[in-house]
Amino acid sequence: MLQAVKWDEGVLSLLDQRLLPGDAKYVTCTDHRQTAQAITDMVVRGAPAIGISGGYGLALAAFEAAGEFGSTGDSSQTLAAATQFLREAASMLASARPTAVNLSWAVERVLDRALLVLPQEGITGAAEAALTEARRIELEDIEANRKIGVNGAALIRAGSTIMTHCNAGALATGGWGTALGVIRQAWAENKVAMVYANETRPWLQGARLTAWELMQDGISVTLLADSAAGYVMSLGKVGAVVVGADRIAANGDVANKIGTYSLACLCKHHNIPFYVAAPVSTFDLSLTSGSGIKVEERSEKEILEFMGKAVAPPGARAFNPSFDITPAELISAIITENGTVFPPLEKNIASVVK
Repeated sequence: MLQAVKWDEGVLSLLDQRLLPGDAKYVTCTDHRQTAQAITDMVVRGAPAIGISGGYGLALAAFEAAGEFGSTGDSSQTLAAATQFLREAASMLASARPTAVNLSWAVERVLDRALLVLPQEGITGAAEAALTEARRIELEDIEANRKIGVNGAALIRAGSTIMTHCNAGALATGGWGTALGVIRQAWAENKVAMVYANETRPWLQGARLTAWELMQDGISVTLLADSAAGYVMSLGKVGAVVVGADRIAANGDVANKIGTYSLACLCKHHNIPFYVAAPVSTFDLSLTSGSGIKVEERSEKEILEFMGKAVAPPGARAFNPSFDITPAELISAIITENGTVFPPLEKNIASVVK
């Protein structure tokens, strides 16, 4: 499986997921500004993956600071200038996409580490510390995904057909995946008969990425138009729905790719388990509910055009929220690396977020 994020000798390479499954090309970033732009432009996507990218982006900023200020020594004035530079870089990176909390979480974590060692070890030492922390975030994510997979597979009944939405696989994480990590593990345990992947308009992450990932692993997958999900459920063909998350509030409300809320409502009507798989870094306990989550709204062109060609009449308008909020009461469980949270979610989240 291709890596979504790679670091090699001062260069951050991001797999350009806008081109998959046709072309596998990487966009190289040598500074934090390029990294922020790549995140905004959807070169890399998926909450954990953009978090990892943001962490490496801040490490790039630290090396930029070492190059710009290091030659002047580590005087208090120089350290103050480097600190300001890093804080501005962190702000740019964290705002590249506002809904997924993993981005700001990872950027702040790398920033805090760099600033902690800056007074004692100087700008070069801070840059090395930032890179070490960014690498640690990536490795922790991969391990968390494996644990999520094991915890989630325990909820899947043998012979189940699973539905998923968007892409929460290896391409959206450090590796293995959250929702797809559950599916991969359950498949390995011979519990999954087949996977329905919703196409996920307007970027078609389900069609281009999830179907591709599952086919690479030899997992049986059937692609669905988003609007077909309810009908397929009504036919009794869905045993469970497993999705990822971009931010989870303290009460268990979940922000995820647009269309997730509709699936949760359909699951409630058809009495189908609706599971969310996410690392604890996706929880934002500063928000009491999903109403406080900023939902990213993207360009109208993503709806009005397809592959550069107009699909609506001239002058038509479009509303293009990239995410929606699923209320906690519609969620059967939240699967994390530290265990599975069952309702009442608000009461039980503390058992895994430590």
